Amino acid sequence: MLKLCDVKDASQSVWLVAPKVTIGRASQCDLTLADSSVAKLHAEILVDGEELELRNLAGRGQVTVNGRQVEGSCRLQRNDRVQLGERNLAVVDPKITRMKAAGASANVSWALRANHPAIVGRVFPVRETSVVGRSEECDLTFAMSHLSRRHARLEVREGLLFVVDLGSANGTFLNNQRVTESRVRRGDELRFDSLSFSVVGPADDLDKTTLRQAVSAPEAARQSAELGQAMQRGLARKGNPHAKPSGNEPASRGYPGGSATAGGNGWLWGCVLLGGALVLAYLWAQSQGLI
Repeated sequence: MLKLCDVKDASQSVWLVAPKVTIGRASQCDLTLADSSVAKLHAEILVDGEELELRNLAGRGQVTVNGRQVEGSCRLQRNDRVQLGERNLAVVDPKITRMKAAGASANVSWALRANHPAIVGRVFPVRETSVVGRSEECDLTFAMSHLSRRHARLEVREGLLFVVDLGSANGTFLNNQRVTESRVRRGDELRFDSLSFSVVGPADDLDKTTLRQAVSAPEAARQSAELGQAMQRGLARKGNPHAKPSGNEPASRGYPGGSATAGGNGWLWGCVLLGGALVLAYLWAQSQGLI
């Protein structure tokens, strides 16, 4: 079951189920378009099951389908675009349209949050390609006289957002710098003349903090003990060059003069062990981001 909808206002629509559907400015039409560019009885659509035939009732140059003028009548199909005066309509299948809209919404990652007082706080999703301007044919339309009809184009390229100025009279600005084409990042201010937006989107990978593997406190203590034992053995050998170490025991034990050497250097060993423990504790704290 197909439906004829206003491209900019989905509430302006009519189901294409009756044998004849009339479109115009008059209140008795099946689809009433309150627009001075639309005739009182502008067109009609004959419906025969899935077959649709559009008839121009307004005269030459008043009806186009997919950009081609319709003088008398023509066939209509799903997804056709119909222009009556300055109003743009589309033949849609609501079920398919809803599915596409849901899929598109799930993939939207970029948006513009308005800063202008008239629309402040409103969020406008940015699709793969979105044209910004004053014309109703734009994807993001803003009825402001200082905007060009087609002011700028937003493009998502491999997940990154770019803005391209379309030769606008009053310019496109990124963080107060006028640009013709530039990459846009999250948090940037994007301005079309005086119409300002904050950019909402994903962060760059460079903005992320990479955490390195932490050294646990028990591991730091073990390393400190091993360092102290190694330095103790080295000092013992230096004090008694004839000593023969056995296992993990200091070389000075069990030999004449060994105890005296150990006692004389006890304070030095204590300082070395304390210093090693402090160094490893400092390295551990630094790896945890505490220093």
